[in-house]
Amino acid sequence: MQSARDTSSVSVVFVSLAALVALWAGAAWITADASVLPGPAEVWRIATLEAQSGELLRHIAATLRRVAFAFALAFGLGALLGLALGLVPWVNRWLGPWVTVLLNVPALVVIVLCYLWIGLNEVAAITAVAVNKTAMVAVTLREGLRALDPGVADMARVFRMSRAARLRHIIAPQLAPYIAGAVRNGLAIIWKIVLVVEFLGRSDGVGFQIHLYFQLFETGYVMAYALSFVGVMLAIEYGLLQRWESHSRRWRVT
Repeated sequence: MQSARDTSSVSVVFVSLAALVALWAGAAWITADASVLPGPAEVWRIATLEAQSGELLRHIAATLRRVAFAFALAFGLGALLGLALGLVPWVNRWLGPWVTVLLNVPALVVIVLCYLWIGLNEVAAITAVAVNKTAMVAVTLREGLRALDPGVADMARVFRMSRAARLRHIIAPQLAPYIAGAVRNGLAIIWKIVLVVEFLGRSDGVGFQIHLYFQLFETGYVMAYALSFVGVMLAIEYGLLQRWESHSRRWRVT
């Protein structure tokens, strides 16, 4: 049953994406101007040439490296802050407004300030991305802690479960969907911010290449680099994150 459901889900995703490509091809045919909207075949040709030269893979690797470092930093700091906000009431009272401010500061402002204060370097780039997403991770985990079932915690105390057992069998399963959601949403947003960071102040990466070909008005190359990286992130999304999120919610299924 589960296997059939998974196969059906994959089929729906495939058909949906194929329809999107067909719509794109139709729009390109109507436009009839590759300098404005190149079709899928032309973008594929450019992406293939860039991949064969090694440039596409080099710049995708640079962007993925920044995404990984920024995500690890944002999730680590956000998890610590979220635990403090959710477990210690006075911390939430005093630092809650700070988190709200961070959530509402535009990403572009943080990026520009980091470049001004730290310089046009890798540390500034990763710091800017991490600062932008730390608050979101913290809020997600704080809400997860607030949603813990007190009845289950009381049962654990009655049966005198150890702290390690409570963490493994009670707290972790209830927090798992929130952690998975924070990971999934965080990655979905972080890679977009990384492209902006590269667009504004790095000398490699997908964002840098988009900036370069934007200046040259090469729409096909812009789309080739953008869609290639979108493809990588979709593979991570459907191949890893959605499966992990579904696994983390299995205990809720009755």
